Amino acid sequence: MTTATATKTLWKIDPAHTEAAFAVKHLMISTARGRFGAVDGTVEFDPSDFAGASARITIDAASIDTREAQRDAHLRSGDFFDVEKYPTLTFNSRRVDGVQGNKFKLVGDLTIKDITREVVLDVEAHGSSKDPWGNEHTGFSAQTAISRKEFGLLWNAVLETGGFAVGDDVKINLDVELVRA
Repeated sequence: MTTATATKTLWKIDPAHTEAAFAVKHLMISTARGRFGAVDGTVEFDPSDFAGASARITIDAASIDTREAQRDAHLRSGDFFDVEKYPTLTFNSRRVDGVQGNKFKLVGDLTIKDITREVVLDVEAHGSSKDPWGNEHTGFSAQTAISRKEFGLLWNAVLETGGFAVGDDVKINLDVELVRA
């Protein structure tokens, strides 16, 4: 009797076609958006069954870009990411839940400033394609939200009208293109 086994393949993040973006309330009236420009890592999965998928992602904290140099410098400082002491943010998956076709939940550990918390990414697979040179690519998008305070990102300022300069809830959006290793 033979048993079918999953055929997992290893994929490497294509940093030129990957974005790790975030959005957070600013002054309680608008949304500030930014991204990290340096994302690296690997993903392993069986395209016919995402149940055993795994991901290891590293983000260079200093690559933060909000299109405002002064704000970016503040975000790199000890008030926020403290990139001199904590140069990377990491995500390491632990399991996959709720696979429904090309959508699933990827549960894993997000580490920011040496503080690790479980997060759940809502993932959607977008299929595969070959580039003009024959390299196989695949794409995924994922979303989650975190409390920045839970990761030690505590800086804030009280507004004279009430409320705070920076919201606590941070929405994270990932658009990831992978190249078969």
